[in-house]
Amino acid sequence: MSNSTLHATGGAQGTERRRARLSTLAKAQDDVLRALWEGWLEERAVPAHEVLRSPEIGTVMVRGRAGATGAPFNLGEMTVARASVRLGNGTVGHGHVQGRSKDAALIAALVDALSEAGEADALDAAILAPLRRAAEARRTDRAEKAAATRVEFFTMVRGDNA
Repeated sequence: MSNSTLHATGGAQGTERRRARLSTLAKAQDDVLRALWEGWLEERAVPAHEVLRSPEIGTVMVRGRAGATGAPFNLGEMTVARASVRLGNGTVGHGHVQGRSKDAALIAALVDALSEAGEADALDAAILAPLRRAAEARRTDRAEKAAATRVEFFTMVRGDNA
């Protein structure tokens, strides 16, 4: 990203905000993202845009670390979809999502472009915040299910082993 782009998006803070936005969109469930986008469009039309990179499906190598701190290793491949768009005002947006949904990749690119074009707060309230809440609910549910299977081991000390 060039310095002029960093300046236009709010410097390092803008870069971090965009990184968080793209991460949230990438991890979103397809049906939830689509429903939120359709809700957003109820009050407005799809913005005029040019597709720079048609939605396409590919794979990426997922890397892991033992204990989150060990040496990295290749865990396996994951299917992703990606797209890029340019709005009528020249703002470019990119979208990458887990899975094979070309529509979700295009929606993610449009959300990114619109956010960069000045609608970040409105899109955050309407789309990104609900996606973050849904992701947190999934994490909490998964943690509760894991905690229910937790086994605690303890050792009893016998008094005759002096």
